[in-house]
Amino acid sequence: MEEGFKKLMYAGIGLASEAATKVETELNKLVEKGKVTDTEAKKIVEDFVNKTEDKKQEFETKFNELIQKYGYSRSSELEELKNRIAELEKKIKN
Repeated sequence: MEEGFKKLMYAGIGLASEAATKVETELNKLVEKGKVTDTEAKKIVEDFVNKTEDKKQEFETKFNELIQKYGYSRSSELEELKNRIAELEKKIKN
């Protein structure tokens, strides 16, 4: 389940990155036409990137809250438990 959320999150980040590139490209065109100053364009791109980063952080926080709320374990935690069980099984056999 965690992998599915991670893939969804990374897809969203990829889309946001692509959108930022497109916004920047369009703003550069407006700068070339003299409709927006270079400073204004940089500020718009910076604001967009900051808002995207904020949303990413918000999503990660909510994701972690859901995992804790519903008792899901992270795959790293499961792997650690599997390793500990394997070690205990070896000790029992000896």
